[in-house]
Amino acid sequence: MILGKKVAVVLPAYNASRTLERTYREIPLDLVDEVILVDDASRDDTAQVAKRLGIANIVVHSANLGYGGNQKTCYRKALELGADIVIMLHPDYQYTPKLLPAMANVLASDIYDVCLGSRILGNGALHGGMPIYKYAANRILTLLQNLLSGEKLSEYHTGYRAFTRAALEALPLNKNSNDFIFDNQMLAQLIWGNYRIAEITCPTKYFKEASSINFRRSVRYGLGVLAISLRHFFHRIGIVRFKLFEGVERRTAKHQ
Repeated sequence: MILGKKVAVVLPAYNASRTLERTYREIPLDLVDEVILVDDASRDDTAQVAKRLGIANIVVHSANLGYGGNQKTCYRKALELGADIVIMLHPDYQYTPKLLPAMANVLASDIYDVCLGSRILGNGALHGGMPIYKYAANRILTLLQNLLSGEKLSEYHTGYRAFTRAALEALPLNKNSNDFIFDNQMLAQLIWGNYRIAEITCPTKYFKEASSINFRRSVRYGLGVLAISLRHFFHRIGIVRFKLFEGVERRTAKHQ
């Protein structure tokens, strides 16, 4: 708990048995009230490793729902447990759990509603081994997304994200995809809703056991991201209305 607010860390897991322990051991359990692992029908012993580590909140999907579907379960469970701050941490050890206190503090202060761990601020991405083509695609997509959304983020594609309860409850998450573009749908909805987004610089690690999508899926993801950004743009200027943004509870002002 921090400043009287309950903190939950959610771990969306798929075949994470080889990296889960390293990730979990670095979570500051003196600050974090709940750790929730959602196993998306892994083909390895991820759930068994989680039980051995003593993780109390484990949800196992009977069938694979995808990355977005996994997150929906994560956030639903965290809110059910009464979390005021929910931080998504990938259990593949690509992002350091040591930044959890900083991200929680940013939101506990009530200055921001969302905090992103950015690999692009600083030199964390390339120093951590991000492939050059992914780095270049990240920068190009982010530039286009900023132009279309009117936002000024350093990257939209990090998997290290923290949310206040109010921000999560304001989004119609069930309307979103169960695939990888779920992350960008969430951000587009949050920007449309005038939620305040902070970023902190975050190192990253690319290694054999870390999860990553292949080139073909990366292309598909990039095209999906552009489609979401174009929908956001046309919705924002009032030319076309899209269901993705209907039901988002908007803040009255972005900079309160």
